Amino acid sequence: MSTSSEKMDQPSSDADIEADRRPATINSGDHNDDKAPKVTEDGSTIVDFDGPDDTENPMNWSSGKKLFLIFSVTIMTVLSPIGSTISSAAASDIMDHFHSDNETVAALMTTIYLLGYSFGPMAIAPLSELYGRAILYKVCIVWFIIFHVACAASPNLGALIVFRFLAGVGGSCPVTLGTGSIADVVAPEKRTGALAAYVIGSLLGPSVGPVIGGYLTPAAGWRWDFWFMAIASGAVALLVIPTMPETYAYVLLERKTKRLNKAAANGQKYRSKLDTGRTPAQHFAFTIGRPLKMLAVPVVFLQSLYAAVVYSYLYLCFTTFPAVFSDQYGFGSGPSGLVTLGFGVGSTIGVIFCGGVSRKLVAYLAARNKTDPKPEYFLPTMIVGGFLIPIGLFWYGWSAEAKTHWIVPIIGTSFLGAGVIITYMASTLYLVDAYTVYAASVTASSTIVRCLLATLLPLAGSAMYDRLGFGWGNSVLGFIAIGFLPLTVVLYVYGERIRTTKRFQVNF
Repeated sequence: MSTSSEKMDQPSSDADIEADRRPATINSGDHNDDKAPKVTEDGSTIVDFDGPDDTENPMNWSSGKKLFLIFSVTIMTVLSPIGSTISSAAASDIMDHFHSDNETVAALMTTIYLLGYSFGPMAIAPLSELYGRAILYKVCIVWFIIFHVACAASPNLGALIVFRFLAGVGGSCPVTLGTGSIADVVAPEKRTGALAAYVIGSLLGPSVGPVIGGYLTPAAGWRWDFWFMAIASGAVALLVIPTMPETYAYVLLERKTKRLNKAAANGQKYRSKLDTGRTPAQHFAFTIGRPLKMLAVPVVFLQSLYAAVVYSYLYLCFTTFPAVFSDQYGFGSGPSGLVTLGFGVGSTIGVIFCGGVSRKLVAYLAARNKTDPKPEYFLPTMIVGGFLIPIGLFWYGWSAEAKTHWIVPIIGTSFLGAGVIITYMASTLYLVDAYTVYAASVTASSTIVRCLLATLLPLAGSAMYDRLGFGWGNSVLGFIAIGFLPLTVVLYVYGERIRTTKRFQVNF
C-alpha cells in the first residue's frame, strides 16, 4: 500500500501542479515523521508513490524500458510528418487525375494535413489528462491508419482534402504528447538527448516524405503514397498497441487509488494526491482551453510564433520545389523528392549541435552566474539558429534566381534546415523546462500556432514567387527571420521576470 507523502524530485506531468491544490491534510501519526501517511479532513488517506525509489514511478523505470518508450514515441513522431509531405511530390499527378489546375488547391492538399495538427491537440491534450497518454497513442494511430486508407480510396479531390485533414488530426497525437511522455520518464539533466531524438523525428519526417512519394508515385501511382502510409502505420500499431506503457502520474495514481479502495476494509477510503475533486466532465472542460490560455503568457506566445514562422518556411519551400527543380532544372519526380535531403542533412547537423551544446551551456551559465539552471539558459543556442535561417533563405533564393548549378540551392536549404531545427529544438527545450508540469499543454500551444501558420503561408507562396521571383521572395522571408532575432535576446534577459510576474500566473 502506498501512502507516502514524500515529494518526488521533479513533477513530470501536467497534473502534478494540482498537488499544490490538493485538500488540506493532517498526519495520522507523529507530526515529526515526514513518512507517516497523510489523511484528508474527511478521513481519506492520501495516495502517493512509495517514496523516491518506487518502481511504479516512471522516473524509476529501467533504462531499457525508458529507451523503448522513447523509441516508440519517436518512431510515431517520424511517421506522422512523413504523412504531411508524402503527397507533395505527387501533387501534379493528383491534380491531373482529378482534372484541376488550381495551384492554391494543390498547395492546400499538402498543408491541410497541418490544419489537422492545429485542431487535434485541443482535444488530445485534455483527453490525455483524463485517460492517460498511452490510450491516446493507441486510439490515434488506429485513426491515422483509417484515414490514410480513406485517402488512398478517395473518389474526388474534395474527399481527399477532408481525409487528409482527418489524418492530420490523428497524426498530431505523438507531436502533442511526445514531449510530455519524455518529461514523464527522463530527469531534466538528461532530457536534452532524449528530446533531440524526438525533435529530429518531427523535422526530419517532412524531408523524407517527398523522397518516398517522389519514387513511389511514378512506380505505382499516387494512391500508393497513402497505401504506404497505412501499411507503415499498421506495422507501428502492432508495436505500440500491445506494449505502450502509461507514464502520466495523474492516471497512475488514480489507478492505484482505485485498487486500494477496492481492497479496503472497514470503510477505509483512499484519495490520490493529484485528485482535484473535479468530475471527468469538469476536468475536461477545465483543461480543454489550457493550450489556448497558455498562449496568453507572452513567453509562450512569442516562442510559439517564432517557431511557427520558421517551421512554415519548410512547407513553403516544399510546395515551391517543383517550380525550381522540375521546371528550372528538369528534375523528374524521384530526383525532385531527393532535393529535400538538403533539409535532412542540415537538420541532422542542427540536432547534433543543439544536443551537444545545450545542456553544457546551461551548466556553464548557471556556474558563471552562480544560479540554479534556468530555462532561459537554453536560449543562446537559438541565436545560432536565428542567423542560419536568413543565410539559408538568401542562399537558396538567389542561387535559384541565378540558375546556378542545382547543388548550390540545395546547400542553401541545408543551412535553412539546420537553422530551423536549432531554433525549434531550443524553443522546445525552453518551454518544456519552463513549464514541465504543463509539458503536453505547452507543446499543444506551440503546435497549434506552428501548424496553423504552416498551413496558411504556403498557400500564398506561388503568388509571392510569381510576383517577386525566387530571390526577392526568399529575401522577404529572410528579413522577417532577421526581425525575430532580438526576441531571443529579450527573452534571455527578461524571460524569467515575465514568467514569474503574478499577472501571468494564470490558473491553467
